[in-house]
Amino acid sequence: MKRFHIHIAVNDLEENIRFYTALFQTEPSVCEADYAKWVLDDPHINFAISNRGQKPGLDHLGIQVESGAELEAVQQGLTTAALPIAPQKQAACCYAQSDKYWTVDPQGIAWEAFHSLNAIPMFGEDSVIQLEPVSTCCKPSESVTPSE
Repeated sequence: MKRFHIHIAVNDLEENIRFYTALFQTEPSVCEADYAKWVLDDPHINFAISNRGQKPGLDHLGIQVESGAELEAVQQGLTTAALPIAPQKQAACCYAQSDKYWTVDPQGIAWEAFHSLNAIPMFGEDSVIQLEPVSTCCKPSESVTPSE
C-alpha cells in the first residue's frame, strides 16, 4: 500500500508541531530539533515539516511505498510515460535511509517515490538529485533528464 508524502518547510518548528499535533490529534512519529514527521493511517499520509533555513512553504511531495518491488513499479510507470527520473539509492535524508526516484511535475514541483530502509540518527547531507525548482530538503546536486 502506498502512503502520500508531503514535506513543508516552516519558520517555527515548535509552533507548527503544536498546530499539526492538534490537527492530526496525535504527537509526531519522529520529532528532532529541526524536523518532525507524522506517519498516519487516517489520513494515510507521511507528513513532514522541517526548519532548516529554507523558504517556508511546500518543499516537495511524494509517494512512500512498502517494498522495493513497489518502488520499481512506480519507477516503471514514470519511465513508460517518458517523464524525467533521477534514481537515488541508499539516500540519507530526513532521519531515514531510503531508496528513491525523483521527478518533477509540469508545475516544477519536486516529487519523490521512496522506500524507507531504516532510521538514521541525523537529518542527512546526502547528495540528492537536483530538480527544477530545487528541493531544499536534501541538498540536490544533479539535474534530472528524461529517462531513455
